[in-house]
Amino acid sequence: MADARTGNVADLVTEAASRAPGHLAFVDHASGRRVSWQQVESAVDAYAAVLLQAGLVPGDRVAIVLPTSPEFAVALFAVLRAGGIAVPLGTQSPAPELERILDDSGAAILVGEPAGSVPTVLAPPDLDATAEVRLTADGPRGGEDIAVLCYTSGTAGVPRGVMLSHRALLSNVEQCAALKPAPVNSTDRVLLVVPLFHAYGLGPGLLQVAAAGATAVLMETFGVDRALAACTEHRVTALVGVPAMYQAFAAQPADRLAEAMSSVRLLTSGAAPLAPAVLGAIKQATGLPVFEGYGLTETGPVLTSTLVGGFAKPGSVGRPVPGVELMLVDSDGRPVGGVADPDEEAWFDESESETGRVAARGPNLFSGYWPDGAHGPDADGWFRTGDVGYLDADGDLRLVDRANDLIIVNGFNVYPNEIERVLDELAGVREAAAVGVPDERTGEYVKAVLVLEPGASLTEDAVREHCAERLARFKVPRTVEFVGELPYSVTGKVRRASLRG
Repeated sequence: MADARTGNVADLVTEAASRAPGHLAFVDHASGRRVSWQQVESAVDAYAAVLLQAGLVPGDRVAIVLPTSPEFAVALFAVLRAGGIAVPLGTQSPAPELERILDDSGAAILVGEPAGSVPTVLAPPDLDATAEVRLTADGPRGGEDIAVLCYTSGTAGVPRGVMLSHRALLSNVEQCAALKPAPVNSTDRVLLVVPLFHAYGLGPGLLQVAAAGATAVLMETFGVDRALAACTEHRVTALVGVPAMYQAFAAQPADRLAEAMSSVRLLTSGAAPLAPAVLGAIKQATGLPVFEGYGLTETGPVLTSTLVGGFAKPGSVGRPVPGVELMLVDSDGRPVGGVADPDEEAWFDESESETGRVAARGPNLFSGYWPDGAHGPDADGWFRTGDVGYLDADGDLRLVDRANDLIIVNGFNVYPNEIERVLDELAGVREAAAVGVPDERTGEYVKAVLVLEPGASLTEDAVREHCAERLARFKVPRTVEFVGELPYSVTGKVRRASLRG
């Protein structure tokens, strides 16, 4: 595998093509297009040459606005091979957001449909293109050079550009590959529906497949029928998923799910917590546990996984992957418990475990926010996340909530997840969210937003009465709103900010 200290992420493709040139790299489920690793290597070289001819110089940002597809992968690796910085963006991004990101990143080239005021727009790569010679860009970039500028989803505000170096991305690939069982091995056929422009689809998805020289079965959008058909048709062996996918799978007849996933060896989930009931339903139908992980765009992205402990554990996101340290801290950054270091035999002391903000240290961390590297890891290498959690009796991390989502009523901390669990107990409730609304008297008050099952009926008074029997008075929702659906990010996180109005 490419050396994380000096290597270029695009070297992963060269290594895969060298080991198994004829092995399938990508299968596009919608079109049926199949591409080998040697074809990918040649197409990457050819498109890197196109980028250089278009005027790309080392460090230039190149926006990639393409759907999940082999063309997206080739474009990304070509940008990195040519010395550029990839700025992957969703094709469904609202025009104002797309224009803001293009302007903020200063993208010199855009690959895909024209958008904003980017100087140069290029058509997607030709998968059949070949290069006469192996391309070597002048002054090859790698190591600490920025490889990808990933813009956060903006669930807590305006999206910011996260600077991920070649070192950070390759380190996280190495860390995940060291898990047992490995999330991806060379014989795997991995179903990738998580958008490749997102850090979760990029790292645990695309880059992990490339590092293993495995095969990715690509789907642009998720649909439960199409996903199960893809599992059957392509004999999928591993899935990289999010909770919404597994919720949809769990709602299917058990025998149908078992048959479609008969070739699957490993199920993984990330981006948001998975409900224990869903975990149980999948396990009962298929015999397979769903291993959960946790991370952020800023951490390359994976920090923890239940694969480290060896078994799926409802409510837990596992322990740090090799090379990552975790620490729980208070609002001032002071430790509230022991440091979680998987390389130490006794890194956890249950008596010291308290709830705090999760801080992380490791070679997979980002280089700060674009453009000046502000608010990155501190002088000692620690980065404080916006997540609140605690270590359970086994030393596994359990997330409580997002610090930014914390509701403070008369000085008391209220965690939305606690209220949402109570709301979910109500008959007829399909989905629930709790948010804080500013209030002159109490600072904030709790607002509940509910999506009901078809035909169900609930009143605001009934909801408050149910909560009052189970929660402290200051946690009971003052207002209740009924909506047709909750707003979600591409990885299944509720966009709470839009519910507060």
